[in-house]
Amino acid sequence: MNDERAKRKLSAILSTDVKEYYLYFMMYAIIGWCYEVFLEVVVYKWGFTNRGFLFGPYCPVYGFGALAFILCFNKFIHKKEPQFLKFIKPFIIFLGCMFVATTLELLTSYIMEYFTGKWPWQTYSDYRINFQARIALSPSLRFGLGGVIFLYIIQPLFEKVINKMKPKVFNVAFYVISSLFLLDLALSL
Repeated sequence: MNDERAKRKLSAILSTDVKEYYLYFMMYAIIGWCYEVFLEVVVYKWGFTNRGFLFGPYCPVYGFGALAFILCFNKFIHKKEPQFLKFIKPFIIFLGCMFVATTLELLTSYIMEYFTGKWPWQTYSDYRINFQARIALSPSLRFGLGGVIFLYIIQPLFEKVINKMKPKVFNVAFYVISSLFLLDLALSL
């Protein structure tokens, strides 16, 4: 009887963790879409286009990037270290985020090209230091800086918001958001 109760409790915890990570994924996919549109409209003044490959306002690569940052670096950030390493840690996080995001962007470009025949950020050909117009140094540096800001400032705020949600609100948010995303995915593909 106790084994069965322990299994149900573990299952509930895992289920909650998966839902929580999914909500993080969606929040960052939406933030990534907003970031892309901001760059396109305000910074580069190219005009508006949907920066994602789906109908909705999200770029899943940002959600995957955020999850990769969380899974790769969250424990490292919270690990106690000697005082002299305290100032080096953000630089290590910067380099790590830069590497992870650039690798993810490169892989995503190949996957997008395979499935759709193109990838949406071919503008990297205009960047001075780039690889096949798929990745470039300038965005990689921004990804590193963004990762540091994300892990030290934004993610802790989102964790507080998620943890303050009542279980019923949390579950409703999860099911509504995931249903809309799955519908969009089905219609887009």
